[in-house]
Amino acid sequence: MTLLRDMCYPTPHELALSASTLADEHPARVALRRAGTSRGGRPLWVLSVDGRNGGGRQVLVVAGAHANEPVGGATALDLARRVIRGGGGGAGWHFLLCADPDGADLHRTPHPYSLADYHRNFFRPPGPEQPEWAPSLLASDRLPPETLVLTGLIDELRPVLQVSLHGTDLGGSWVQLTRDVPGLAEPFGKSAAELRIPVETGASDAAGWSSPGPGIFVMPEQRNEAGAFHPEDIRLSTWYHAHRHRGTTAIVEVPMWASDLVDDPAPHPDPRGALRMLAGRLIEDAALVAGPRRGVRGAGGDAAALLRAVDWTLALIPSVAAQWTGAGASPEATTASVGSIDAFGRRLSLRAGAMLLRVLRAEGHPAAPALDRLVTGWCEEFAARFQARWVPVSTQVEHQSRTVLAAYERLADR
Repeated sequence: MTLLRDMCYPTPHELALSASTLADEHPARVALRRAGTSRGGRPLWVLSVDGRNGGGRQVLVVAGAHANEPVGGATALDLARRVIRGGGGGAGWHFLLCADPDGADLHRTPHPYSLADYHRNFFRPPGPEQPEWAPSLLASDRLPPETLVLTGLIDELRPVLQVSLHGTDLGGSWVQLTRDVPGLAEPFGKSAAELRIPVETGASDAAGWSSPGPGIFVMPEQRNEAGAFHPEDIRLSTWYHAHRHRGTTAIVEVPMWASDLVDDPAPHPDPRGALRMLAGRLIEDAALVAGPRRGVRGAGGDAAALLRAVDWTLALIPSVAAQWTGAGASPEATTASVGSIDAFGRRLSLRAGAMLLRVLRAEGHPAAPALDRLVTGWCEEFAARFQARWVPVSTQVEHQSRTVLAAYERLADR
């Protein structure tokens, strides 16, 4: 298939077809199996390369855990091909091609041409419906089948390294680790520099975490109340499930659109003032989405899933704004970290508005045109504020693949 050459993100179905072709071409080394079924009845496919290496080290790569971050599937296929060519370091490699095929079916942007185009058919499920985050928000007897498949794979494979492939809409690249991988910063930074991908040195997802090198963040062993602006406890996520088997998890983020403004380590001149301004803007923007949301009644099918995500996002915003203006707000924040918080806030209201707009459009709701103008304007402002430039899909994949292989190599050397 020519998915990477054509600069498109592969769908779950296309991923399965490509994986099946690889298995047919290399039957002695490659196998494709159905590991389970999603809530919507879609298959969860696992592609294994050299998986029969009994007793050898195993690596689990998870793609598509967030529906709106489609690069992971393309990277998984690229990594599989690299391992087949001899780049697997003697380990068995296993690729969960799409951890949330239901969400991927609802987020339909195989080739976004702009931020507005990307958000035109945007979907990101609420936290309890995300495979990796569900254990941190739900009781064990309420976990979705996608999560059970993922934790089952971890228990079966006992991977020395679990990798989760993620992608941000606009910004830079960074890596989150559940344990430090000494030496990873050097090849990660080199790859980013060669490919002209900025390194996000103040990622809001990792606020307050230790950083052994630019763009590398190690998750705290204890819950960090002043850290990422989410209600989840990361220690209960599937990322930490690998620790039961002495494994390490790496989350590799790469941007769709790059911004050279996210790697400035200089101290911000007025971080508290900036955070107050950003909190105020976030509350105001959320109100512009909450207004038309109140005019939408119950819905089923895709609309119900979209509205659950809208409501979850809007409910998150007050606590986020309060955290920005509370005592935990750092007075020594860097320009990069304030910029990352700026981008994070823009995403929350923009995503809620974009998903609500899909419902309003489908219903022919009279509020749809006004919300359409608002969402389009937010996208244009976001791109202009951060001087966004498109990162080709092949470049995103190249950087993620290099980083994954570098992480495994450094773990294997220990």
